Amino acid sequence: MSVEVREIRLHGHNVTYRSGGKGPVLVLLHGIAGSSATWQEVMPALAEHFTVVAPDLLGHGQSAKPPSEYSLGGFATSVRDLLAVLGHQRATMAGHSLGGGVAMQFAYQFPEMSERLVLIASGGLGKEVHPLLRAAALPGAEWALPLLCSRGLRGTVDGIARLAGRAGLRTATDVRELWRGYLSLFDAEARQAFLLTLRSLVDMGGQRASALDRLYLASNLPTLIVWGKNDPMIPVAHAEAARAALPMSRVEIFSSAGHFPHLEEPLAFVRALIDFMQSTEPVSLDRLKLRELLRGQSDGVPPGESVESRAS
Repeated sequence: MSVEVREIRLHGHNVTYRSGGKGPVLVLLHGIAGSSATWQEVMPALAEHFTVVAPDLLGHGQSAKPPSEYSLGGFATSVRDLLAVLGHQRATMAGHSLGGGVAMQFAYQFPEMSERLVLIASGGLGKEVHPLLRAAALPGAEWALPLLCSRGLRGTVDGIARLAGRAGLRTATDVRELWRGYLSLFDAEARQAFLLTLRSLVDMGGQRASALDRLYLASNLPTLIVWGKNDPMIPVAHAEAARAALPMSRVEIFSSAGHFPHLEEPLAFVRALIDFMQSTEPVSLDRLKLRELLRGQSDGVPPGESVESRAS
């Protein structure tokens, strides 16, 4: 099934996205310093079964990079607006790394539009994150990054590979994607967007944004969690944290993969995602149910037990 790269204008900014297929809507959200290109190997197979939409998030890829708010909430709202323009009312949200955080935020902000949740080496499930990202979030990075992205360093593939090895990135895919992300930062606007995004999520202590305290709101949402066992960026232990918060979730650990399981084991990833989509029923959390869950939490009622049943 063919997948096309398209462009629309939202709120005065160009937004690039890939789309193809027909059937239930599946949205694919990339990680930080990435783009929708990360999905190009798996999208044709997925488009055989679903309507697949993969945007370049604002500040990433070929989309506009304005001096704007680069927060999870801002990204989620932009995805909502893109789906509205395309005429899609509901979707399964799948996100890798940063995109996983956006997917969870989308489910929180727009529960009536969320049918399922797929978290792939997702951010927002624990403090731990690779030291490279913590260092990039430090004050002064805005001065250091232009030096690291100077013309003279652009061809230092071997140097980047050695750095990646010392940083614990062992798989060829992790090293390649680190290099691809590094090259994207040669553009000054992309660097600014990268820093604004990163600093909204990470500080020297690790990940600042956490979804664990609100994941109970997704307890009825069919959820697939995919991780690489050898992930050096976000530890696989975070998959277990998500499973604990979402007891009904399905977890797939790819034993030979790092931070990009959808790239390192694309066939296994596609099979797992198709099986998940086809073996689960879409769920839409209406505002009344959301209110009940929130009231139950504030009243000390365990998720899944209604306020009314506790009162009786």
